Amino acid sequence: MKPPPFEYAAPRKTDEALALLAQHGDRAKVLAGGQSLLPLLNFRLARPEVLVDVNRVAELAYVRPADGGLAIGALTRQHALERSEAVRSRVPIVAEACRLIGHLPIRHRGTVGGSLAHADPASELPAVMVALEAELTASRAGARRTLPADRFFTGIFTTALGPDELLTEVRVPGLPPRTGSAFVEIARRAGDFALVGVAALVTLDDGGRVTRARLALCGAGPTPVRAREAERVLAGERPDGGALDEAVERMAAATDPPGDIHASAAFRKKLARHVGRQAIELAVRRAGGKA
Repeated sequence: MKPPPFEYAAPRKTDEALALLAQHGDRAKVLAGGQSLLPLLNFRLARPEVLVDVNRVAELAYVRPADGGLAIGALTRQHALERSEAVRSRVPIVAEACRLIGHLPIRHRGTVGGSLAHADPASELPAVMVALEAELTASRAGARRTLPADRFFTGIFTTALGPDELLTEVRVPGLPPRTGSAFVEIARRAGDFALVGVAALVTLDDGGRVTRARLALCGAGPTPVRAREAERVLAGERPDGGALDEAVERMAAATDPPGDIHASAAFRKKLARHVGRQAIELAVRRAGGKA
């Protein structure tokens, strides 16, 4: 298969890329890692008139400490997050999830911004960013705005980005003391998209009770699913026994998974219970508690 014809632009600065998007609007597509866009072009499911290749915009590739958390440039490769000491020490769930994205060659090309902007509901990083309550910066020529992760994703392969906007940065807040995190997924084969994945962050007090829980799922709906009712069930409780059982049930109830050739909707709900329990229990152990 060959892509349809298009004009090609390769800016070296963010402002140049934004100017191109302002000029061409929805007639343009942004090329970063290309792991999702190139297959769409080759199958002619995407037909942009202009391809804006941002791979030379080096100023968008970075991982920096910021306000106790991290600032991550949108062009940062997934393997860089996986190996970053700053990521491992401050938000280890990001590195843990990155190790489950495709295979190593994919992570060497795939970018943080590309994964988030593509908005595949089965992708790992969107769910992780929702659980972390990250903030995403959308830039256009002469302006920028910040969106919470749970408002960035609006549907299957759809985000709040305008046609003249570029995702330029992700801000991940620091985690409270005694916070454990875990990302657990089930896929048919290593490197496949998850049938269901769960990102869990649990903060405990000195008595082992939950003071804060953040739970999000991938593969469980048209967007990453934030399991807020399950979070509320855990708050103030010891994360075991009846509280854990109810939280797992609330988590499954929050999902609206698809049914396809890989798994039925009912089976995905069952997986959400199983994987959700594993993720919560692992996060609790990493926070220093018992589960």
